[in-house]
Amino acid sequence: MPEEPCQCPDCQRFYREHDRLIRENPSLRQQQELNWAALQSFRTLAGRVLEELQKQHGEGEPSSPPAATESGAQAVAGGGSPDSDAIQQAMADLENINAHLFSIEALMERIFDVRVPEPVEQTFREVAGELAPDPLNADRLRLNRLLHQTPDLPDHRGG
Repeated sequence: MPEEPCQCPDCQRFYREHDRLIRENPSLRQQQELNWAALQSFRTLAGRVLEELQKQHGEGEPSSPPAATESGAQAVAGGGSPDSDAIQQAMADLENINAHLFSIEALMERIFDVRVPEPVEQTFREVAGELAPDPLNADRLRLNRLLHQTPDLPDHRGG
């Protein structure tokens, strides 16, 4: 028996978004463009936030570190506050994210080299309809009503 999909709110939100993206972008070309736009928007936003943090908090280079023998209280008094450390760590993490996104971009450029004939694009659209049918489709709504009336489904146990 296949494992049931997770029913937590985060997973349910993911499933809805996943299906929506397939429904709204059912061809190879649309998926290529969607993923490129998502990658570019992620890089733009992460890069701009990093620039803002660098303006506000410096380039991420720590001030002279306290001697190893000093106590933690002295380190905090010396400018190494937990908030400052968290910001510096976030800046380092954003730099890493941007580097990874740049690498993904280089790989994705290869995806754009792929072109498929119209019959293959039609197959993409057909499979998309099977993977993520329109949730407002009359048949889908009837099926959902029937499923929700079934007492042996996991979400109806113990309720």
